[in-house]
Amino acid sequence: MHHFARRSAAMTMTLAAAGLLFTAACSSNDDNNSSATTSAGAAATNAANESGAKESGAKESAANETGANGAAAETKIQTPSGEITVAGHVLAKYNEMGGPAGTLGAPTGNSMNGPNGGSCQEFTGGAICWSEQTGPHVVWGDIRKAWDSNGGINGKLGYPTTDEKDIANGKQSDFTGGSITWVNNQTSVTMK
Repeated sequence: MHHFARRSAAMTMTLAAAGLLFTAACSSNDDNNSSATTSAGAAATNAANESGAKESGAKESAANETGANGAAAETKIQTPSGEITVAGHVLAKYNEMGGPAGTLGAPTGNSMNGPNGGSCQEFTGGAICWSEQTGPHVVWGDIRKAWDSNGGINGKLGYPTTDEKDIANGKQSDFTGGSITWVNNQTSVTMK
């Protein structure tokens, strides 16, 4: 039953992500699939494929909840290295960016506390950092590399105050202690 339960849970999460509701009952206590179970699984897979469900490699294992301040409370994302929680303002930004199927991809670790009560969480495609003063913002790519080289949230640049934005011939992210630009494939750090 254990293997069937895991397969059923994975299928249910896939269908939930596709906006479908599927309920299956287990009528056997052994690990062998009955033809009814196989047919139900095949029907669910076909329904998911027909609805355009996208396999992202990371599955949400709990529904998003909303906290008292309107920010999403928390969700758990199943990753190859185990279940990782994404919560609060970081989760709200993560969902805005498309969640596990978005550009940031799956979380790579739990949120880490930062200075002044803020936090940062790493994802395969970048990081989301949040503080009460700045709100949640994404840092990624070459700008992220330069920011990390300058100490990240613990360095003089501190927390991001904007997401990456387009500028002439490149991109820019602003931070509490300065800005980083990426223009014509060159990265420049400007401190306040």
